[in-house]
Amino acid sequence: MFLYPAYWLLAGIMFVVGLVVSGRLKSKFKEYGEIPLTAGLSGKEVAEKMLRDNGIYDVQVISADGYLTDHYNPAEKTVNLSPDVYEGRSISSAAVAAHECGHALQHATSYQMLGLRSALVPIVQVSTTLSQWVILAGLGILGFGYGNQVILLIGIILFSASTLFSVITLPVEYDASARGLRWMEASHLTSREEHDKAADALKWAARTYVVAAVSSVATLVFYILIFMNRNRN
Repeated sequence: MFLYPAYWLLAGIMFVVGLVVSGRLKSKFKEYGEIPLTAGLSGKEVAEKMLRDNGIYDVQVISADGYLTDHYNPAEKTVNLSPDVYEGRSISSAAVAAHECGHALQHATSYQMLGLRSALVPIVQVSTTLSQWVILAGLGILGFGYGNQVILLIGIILFSASTLFSVITLPVEYDASARGLRWMEASHLTSREEHDKAADALKWAARTYVVAAVSSVATLVFYILIFMNRNRN
């Protein structure tokens, strides 16, 4: 199949790009994590202040295990900060806390893309688990001989849900960062230099989502091309 070499080349490129972006992200967060925030607030305090300043009183800020596991849970209405961010008093901690509260602001203002992403979560949880196995079966790799076009199409449809989720995640993440950075500037929480460093850290965090989305779209296109090529044969 002429498509396979091109796919593996693209997959290899995306893998290397992903490693570079991920490494750069960790490097930036480590660098800015060693620079104390002039305001002296912890990530928890930054999050609570941003929520209060925006009239949000029904969201709880809690500590969650792990490294860079920070997230907002719209179902529980909790801003979950990793220990380094929750307790940290650095530029990185402030940036992450403000970003996650940006998601809380999206929720409070009924930001449509966040609502759409949340609605896709249960679908994606199923499709992510099943899609690869169904696609492999459709390709004939799991004992179906040459493969089965119907099974392959089902696998592609399942995988497309994950791809859609990755694409929708991009505006959600960029908007949350923008909201957080605007608040940091308006509240005079950071100096201009600190604000620029916070923006730089969040920029690299957003790029990890870009890589994931591009990789998912490219993989989906590859599967579709295989399906179309087999239909012609």
